[in-house]
Amino acid sequence: MNQNEIIDIAREAIMLVIQVSMPVMLVGLIVGVSIALLQALTQVQEITLVFVPKILAIFLSIFLFLPGFAALMISFMEKIADRIIGIG
Repeated sequence: MNQNEIIDIAREAIMLVIQVSMPVMLVGLIVGVSIALLQALTQVQEITLVFVPKILAIFLSIFLFLPGFAALMISFMEKIADRIIGIG
């Protein structure tokens, strides 16, 4: 295995991490901004009010996106296994 292959594997791994984390992070961002907007409109400045809806939304999004995440990670692992055996 040469340096170019190692760099390609690292690049693919970084892209996989971005693909897996992006939907969950976007859900957290949208829920956090909407709760902050609601707090600003109602002038309820409770700091802990943001955490419970955001945690629930993130857990729900992880639960919903888990099959897609698993498919992405399985395909990446198959590529790595093929490279280890020397096919790809």
